[in-house]
Amino acid sequence: MSQGKEEGKSQHIDRELDLSNAGRGVWLVKVPKYIAQKWEKAPSQMDVGKLRISKVAGSKAQVSLTLSDEVVNLEPDVKIPTEHKLDVSVVTKQTLGVFSHVIPAAKDESEKLYMEGRIVQKLECRPVADTSYMKLKMESFMKAAVPQKKVQAIDKIVQNFKPVKDHRHNIDYVQKKKAEGKKARDDKNFVMDMLFNAFEKHQYYNIKDLVKITKQPIGYLKEILKEVCDYNMKNPHKNMWELKKEYRHYKADDKDGEGSGDKSDDDDDGQEPVGNTVNDEDAMDVFSDSD
Repeated sequence: MSQGKEEGKSQHIDRELDLSNAGRGVWLVKVPKYIAQKWEKAPSQMDVGKLRISKVAGSKAQVSLTLSDEVVNLEPDVKIPTEHKLDVSVVTKQTLGVFSHVIPAAKDESEKLYMEGRIVQKLECRPVADTSYMKLKMESFMKAAVPQKKVQAIDKIVQNFKPVKDHRHNIDYVQKKKAEGKKARDDKNFVMDMLFNAFEKHQYYNIKDLVKITKQPIGYLKEILKEVCDYNMKNPHKNMWELKKEYRHYKADDKDGEGSGDKSDDDDDGQEPVGNTVNDEDAMDVFSDSD
C-alpha cells in the first residue's frame, strides 16, 4: 500500500500558476447552441460579433449582441438570428475564475497555467423574437417531429433475420419429457405397496421425493397419501408426510439414527427410541386391515 501511495504522489506534478490577471473582472456568458456551433467553426482571427452597452439614467444597462456577417455566412443554408439581448446578473456569494493553459511545443518545457480573471457578472444571451428566429424554431420543431423509425415496404425477401420455428431449449425439454414418459396412474394397491416400502426406509418424506419414488401424478398421489399418511404442519418435520398411527409398526430394538429417517417426537420424553423399519409380514397385515 505504501508503494502505491508513493507512486501516486510521484505522478502529481506541481506547476506554476500565473496570477498577473487575477484582479481582472470577466463576464460569463451563456449563448444558444447555434451560436456556439458557429463560433467553434469560425477561424481564430475572425470577428464573431459586436457587443453594445447602452446606459440609461435610473435603469440597468442594456447589453445587446449582434453577430457578424462572416459568422452568419459560414453556412449559408442555415439561417440564424443575428440580434440578441443579454440578461445581466451580478455574481454574489460565489468566487468564480477563468483559467487557461498552454501546451508546450517541446517536451522539455512545462505546461503553463494562467488565471485570466475573476467572474464578476453572468449574462444569458436570448435571441430577439423576429422572423428569422421564429423560422429557426419552426424548423427545429418540424425536425423533432420526424419519427426516427419509418415503415418501409419491400419487394424482395431480406435475409437479415430468419425466424426460428422452435428454440433449442424448448426442443431439449420436450425430448426429455418424452424420454421420461407420461406419468400414468397405476393401480391403487400397487402404489400403496410402494409407499409402504418407502416408509420402511425413512419415517418422513416430502411430496417431491414420493413423486420420484412412485412416478405417479401428484394429484393422484395426494389422494392416496391422505388415506394412509398424516401431513405435518409444525416443526421439526413441517411440510412432510408420515404414516398414520394405525399403519406404523416400528421395531423397538432398532438403534437410534438407523437409516436416514428422523426420530419421532416421543424421543424427547425419554421413551424408547423408535426405528424406521417395518417387517414385510406386518406391512401386509396392516394393508389387509386397511382394506
